Amino acid sequence: MKTQRSRAALAAAALFLVAGCASQSTTSDPAPQPQAAAQPAAQPSATPPASAPAASSTRDPRDGYAKRSVYYEFDGYDVKPEYRPLVEAHAQYLKQNPSARITIEGNCDDRGSREYNVALGQRRAESVMKMMTLLGVRDGQIESISFGKEKPRAAGNSESAWSENRRSDFAYKK
Repeated sequence: MKTQRSRAALAAAALFLVAGCASQSTTSDPAPQPQAAAQPAAQPSATPPASAPAASSTRDPRDGYAKRSVYYEFDGYDVKPEYRPLVEAHAQYLKQNPSARITIEGNCDDRGSREYNVALGQRRAESVMKMMTLLGVRDGQIESISFGKEKPRAAGNSESAWSENRRSDFAYKK
């Protein structure tokens, strides 16, 4: 598992370096929008697989398990303070259920090159994974993957759509 993560980290670093060396295109990311415009819409909840927290807790929007996404600032990958309780809730669940497995899926909006977004999505997923590991979740319970801009949640070219797509998702494995 550590070898797999090491390879993924090396691949992400290589993609980041290649993207950094590439010439700037005219379609590069515009300047960040003001903080007020970047607020994501209400987080949707998903029906969990059998290994995820109990169904009753995932349907209650006040419960931490119902939320499955961490959202980011433009071009950012740091977990914002308002999402730390969400990460902590999922980490606590994983610690209490050692057979549970999760994949953290990093996503980006459609601005920027494919290579850049794959690397940024990987950094987003790994930031959540690192936080969960520091909270005591075993390495073998967590994987990270980047979908870059390939798995948008919202369509469109507006700040509202872009903010929905800048995220990491918790995907429990069956």
